[in-house]
Amino acid sequence: MRTAVALLACLALLLSPAPAPAEGPQATYVLRVPAPMGDSAQRLLGLGYDVLEQRDGADLFVVGGPRTSQELRADGYGSTVETVTPPSQREPRSLAGTTYYGGYRTITAHLAHLDEVARAHPGLATVVDYGDSWRKTQGSGGYDLKAVCITRKSPGDCALTPTAPKPRLFVMGQLHAREITTGDMAWRFVDDLVGSQDLTAMLDAVEVWVVPIANPDGVEIVESGGDTPVLQRKNANGTCTSGPRGVDLNRNAGSHWGEVGSSRNKCSETYQGTRADSEVEVQALESLWRKLYRDTRAPGDTATASADTTGAVISMHSYGDYVLFPWGWSTQKTGNDAALRKIANDMAALSGFTAGQPGEVLYNASGATDDWVYDDLGVPSFVWEIGASSGRCGGFLPAFSCQQDVHWPKVRPMLVSAMNAAKRPY
Repeated sequence: MRTAVALLACLALLLSPAPAPAEGPQATYVLRVPAPMGDSAQRLLGLGYDVLEQRDGADLFVVGGPRTSQELRADGYGSTVETVTPPSQREPRSLAGTTYYGGYRTITAHLAHLDEVARAHPGLATVVDYGDSWRKTQGSGGYDLKAVCITRKSPGDCALTPTAPKPRLFVMGQLHAREITTGDMAWRFVDDLVGSQDLTAMLDAVEVWVVPIANPDGVEIVESGGDTPVLQRKNANGTCTSGPRGVDLNRNAGSHWGEVGSSRNKCSETYQGTRADSEVEVQALESLWRKLYRDTRAPGDTATASADTTGAVISMHSYGDYVLFPWGWSTQKTGNDAALRKIANDMAALSGFTAGQPGEVLYNASGATDDWVYDDLGVPSFVWEIGASSGRCGGFLPAFSCQQDVHWPKVRPMLVSAMNAAKRPY
């Protein structure tokens, strides 16, 4: 009897389905999706796909996994595979390390760098703590939000007041965490401002503010992958069972928030948040900008900022080789369109980039920080999408050597142009 029971138990085990294997790391796909500008492109964004800031004629590009092409097909979009990045089996970086992925600096290295520059150049550089990341506000790690003000110091310089004596250029990187080229461009700009004679000479007449890492919680997730950086775009606020956690900080700003090109889906890469300006990183940036710049523009989408406006704001992103300017939520022109367009074209001519409103060259998107800066303050604001779509130096994760050899020679002249434009942009 016991033998029969045992045999039946063994037979049941043999006939029962085996447990599904753990899914584990997945390959990353970039898919080419026919989506002409207009309704097709905007619908693709509205469905919550991870649409890149890149366009090739009528095609957009979507980042996803092995099932994304099937999901696109179900939503009425065809696709072809552009690139596939296999999952890596390498070990994540050491928490004590200051670099990852061949030389890119960690957040702790970036923050230490700002302090080191200020100590070495007290007549030029001042570090300002302008807030805390979301994780820090929750008591679960996180970081200070830090900027450095660089100018040849005179009375009133680097003060948190919009009546400062010099025009101000503001440059930030890694608002989208995975865009690691932009943090490196900020690092190099800081070093050149204090160490290169041509840029240092310009600091008598302009004040430069640099935020190298605008989304440190997200960047912590990126760098945790070590030699295989995690493609985290958003911050760390929130939970999601079917996609990355967080809020897209470039869809959360309170200028036409929650409109075209953003998503209410918490798992979408363009998740807009629970309300306009809900995220502490966005709140801190907006508060800082209001302390740095005069408001020279009346309310309304067609109002013009006054001719005595000074300053400029650059938000560096990757990739696509674009210089973008407001409005992003619509192809409607701003009151200062001619001046913004000229400044953008001047920058693009130095780099070989394409200049235009987002809806002219890519797609429309709302809740972006560059729209907010112009909308709220009248200050000219631009997004740079740095890097080609393919090749060794293309995409989100170019080899570190590309920063010195390919990207910096294009970005540096644009930064010089922006420093000059900040004096009398209109």
